[in-house]
Amino acid sequence: MALDLDLDGAVALVTGGVRGVGSGITRALRAAGARVVICARTGPDTLDDGVEFATCDVRDPDDVGRLVDGVVARHGRLDVVVNNAGGAPFADAADASPNFHSKVVALNLLAPLTVAQRANAVMQRQDSGGAIVNISSVSGARPSPGTAAYGAAKAGLENLTTSLAIEWAPKVRVNAVRVGMVETERAAMHYGDAEGVAAVGATVPVGRLARPEEIGDCVAFLASARASYISGSVLTAHGGGEMPAFLAAANADTASPSGTGRDGQQRNKEQA
Repeated sequence: MALDLDLDGAVALVTGGVRGVGSGITRALRAAGARVVICARTGPDTLDDGVEFATCDVRDPDDVGRLVDGVVARHGRLDVVVNNAGGAPFADAADASPNFHSKVVALNLLAPLTVAQRANAVMQRQDSGGAIVNISSVSGARPSPGTAAYGAAKAGLENLTTSLAIEWAPKVRVNAVRVGMVETERAAMHYGDAEGVAAVGATVPVGRLARPEEIGDCVAFLASARASYISGSVLTAHGGGEMPAFLAAANADTASPSGTGRDGQQRNKEQA
């Protein structure tokens, strides 16, 4: 039986849905049948059919309130919320100002909490409840040098996800997607030219960076009735993760103590 992510008739809100991972999430939700409202501080050049735009600074609680109220006023309901807005520029933690750190935490942790809180108030009144999906990052589960406050905020977002899933059950399901490296229109800012992007992608076990739509598919699944028994979970989408640094530095015959590394695999074949 096909896995039908039927979101026909659902109303979804995606923060930061204009570009990058957010645009991939928007396309995936639309493909599943949802009507999608995207928000950001500046709008897109064009909008696809079934997609609306609303201006909002998600760090401003009053702005968030107006956003959610506006969605409900236009559509009469709110079924799915995706907290995607986030990010941080590179900054050494020793030199960054307290104001810089405060803004990073506000965008990546406090803003999702504010949006989720306002959405939950609506969803709790609906017979069908709702689903909230927080977009996290592998930076929250490993060291994040150069973006320390961002990594700490994403770790907090994952903990927040588990807490809200308990507090707001059974009406509202709350999950997160822990995202690895994604090839967006801004990939060159992080990884360089096409050769640099390919080189970085080669470090991922599946051999490439993620496409925004692949993250969108994860979100659409968690938002759908197919995930009706999934709440308080973190779905990791990182292509297998990162190769441990010690493997590149090791000069032993085997790349791991168990002999299952690349060199170990070759030696086992020769012995077979």
